Amino acid sequence: NFWFEEVQYDELKISHVCPACGRHAGRLLPASKQETPVNREGETAQRLTGALFQNGTLAVPGGRDITPTINQLLSLPFTLKVATRDFHPPDHVSFDTSHPPPHNKAFSSSVTIANPQNSVETRSIPIWPAHCVQGTPGAELIPELNAAKFDRCIDKGRDKRVEMFSPFADAFGNKSLEAASFDLAGYLTEKGIQRVFVVGLTGDYCVRCTAIDAKKEGFDVFVVEEGVRSIDAGEKGWDAVKGELEQLEIKVVKMDDDEVQSVGS
Repeated sequence: NFWFEEVQYDELKISHVCPACGRHAGRLLPASKQETPVNREGETAQRLTGALFQNGTLAVPGGRDITPTINQLLSLPFTLKVATRDFHPPDHVSFDTSHPPPHNKAFSSSVTIANPQNSVETRSIPIWPAHCVQGTPGAELIPELNAAKFDRCIDKGRDKRVEMFSPFADAFGNKSLEAASFDLAGYLTEKGIQRVFVVGLTGDYCVRCTAIDAKKEGFDVFVVEEGVRSIDAGEKGWDAVKGELEQLEIKVVKMDDDEVQSVGS
């Protein structure tokens, strides 16, 4: 999940994009024609699908507990609110069911995948239970979420050949409409986004990669901690991720911190 802030000059919107999708620069009016910026914010929800919550195939401990926080954020006057969800084909490369035993144990096994755009480049990814499969209830946003307040939802992880934790790019940094349903970075550019607030599941994977990608794109990035749950909430999981984010000048904030409280002001 992310929150985006828009700045509008006169009738021209100046946009600053998100992460690994690539950056699209907006036009800038001459200084003499610029007006005082009007700050606007927007929100996005990350991977809030049935498969990741209680009784799901890839259930995250306490995952449903973040829903009230996200609904509270959705009630704030953000300019743009975007949901993201995994939308995998049934034979996705990260699934345990896509590989023969004994090296297909979810959460402990890994598999080496090749870059679809450069087969020489490879990397190791974790093996997961099949989850968020297209056309199944596990791929749908959970009913407790006030989904009507989202402006758009981006489906990611659609390319069976490659992992995609961030909605901006796959694990190799590629942008592809085969992997994601639209170019999120381009969309945010058109809407004049400058700041990104991230919430959702999971802190140690999708939230982490999304926040890092957003920072690479030049955003000011904030992760709202009450709106995050992780597969590993301990020292080697979420605690380590928070340290990494802070080193990258990505702020982990609370709901009552000024960064959140100032939305719309």
